[in-house]
Amino acid sequence: MLPYGATELASAHRTVRNNTIQIATDIPEDKYDYSAAPGTKTVRQILTHIAFGSEFALAVHPAHLTTLVGFNFPQFIGAIMAEEQKPRSKAELLDLLRSRGDAFASWLEGVDDATLSEKVTMNDGTSRSRLEMIMGVKEHEMHHRGQLMLVERMLGVVPHLTRQMQERMAAAARA
Repeated sequence: MLPYGATELASAHRTVRNNTIQIATDIPEDKYDYSAAPGTKTVRQILTHIAFGSEFALAVHPAHLTTLVGFNFPQFIGAIMAEEQKPRSKAELLDLLRSRGDAFASWLEGVDDATLSEKVTMNDGTSRSRLEMIMGVKEHEMHHRGQLMLVERMLGVVPHLTRQMQERMAAAARA
């Protein structure tokens, strides 16, 4: 039995996704086309990118692919990049984040330890466990969520995790 398995992966993914959804909620919809610098993704594009962030894992792991040699990654990413260009309202993006996040977490709950321990050969000949690869989905989302938290600051929005910490500090000071 793995000390960190499917149950923990699903729980961690839900926590990360709920924090992303809170950021998406806190950013005003009229700022969804804001980008931090020329040539970078807009808030809308980042949120869409996050929503589809588990698609690679869902293409590779349920099919039990054992090698990525020959996997057409540019074609796969091209389809996701096309999704990022589609105009979606804030409500549509929130629904997409919820539904794709729930679908991935639900799939994770059914993965057994043997599957998580399986190795997958990368294009360069190295291998990684499915557990490592699946944890990368959460890490990727947290990377982009960090970008969104900086964007929140640039837009004058105090990130919810900062607000929660400030509330805890104020409560401790009062006690």
